[in-house]
Amino acid sequence: MTTSTPMPTGTEAFRTPATAERLERTAAALTAHGFTVELLDDAAAARTRVRELIPEGATVFTGASETLRLSGIAEDINTGGRYDAVKPRILAMDRTTQHDEMRRLTASPDVIVSSVQAVTETGSLVLASGSGSQLPGHAGGAGRAIWVVGAQKVVPDLSTALHRIESHCLPLETIRTQEAYGWPSAVNRLLILNAEYAPGRGTVLLVREAIGY
Repeated sequence: MTTSTPMPTGTEAFRTPATAERLERTAAALTAHGFTVELLDDAAAARTRVRELIPEGATVFTGASETLRLSGIAEDINTGGRYDAVKPRILAMDRTTQHDEMRRLTASPDVIVSSVQAVTETGSLVLASGSGSQLPGHAGGAGRAIWVVGAQKVVPDLSTALHRIESHCLPLETIRTQEAYGWPSAVNRLLILNAEYAPGRGTVLLVREAIGY
């Protein structure tokens, strides 16, 4: 998935929060495509909003996300005791003998909470994964999806989104996976969400500050 899209200011542009005008334009495009969009000031506000949006006792799966880790959202969901958290259950399973059960748990929780690698000003969400294990719930298996997205992830279009993934996200994710697992990351699966077919199912919490990568 190589792209030659030029970025005159280098990958530093992918670390810089979008302007208020670009955020408003992105929010309007996402709304027009069926997503529920909320513009929030910071990660702390997103953390509070996620708690408000998810009913107590719901089955919740958190995707692998630095945004969720750094904001404290992952900790709230997976260790707070308020929800039926899927991630701790999966981590306790045997990948060889319980693979099918793990697959079913991630595919259809009540709520999936995650982030994206890019969001376009034309109203699309773009997610990348090495194994694809976290993508089925996003694609429609989960009853509800919530994406927490930092302002630095806003890009003009899909070609720039793919360039952001390859040149910015992948190197940073490889550093994380090398430290955690001993191997590099890869862009083996891509999911592009151009619209939300079910009203109220997909919520984008667009944060005005940069968080995650």
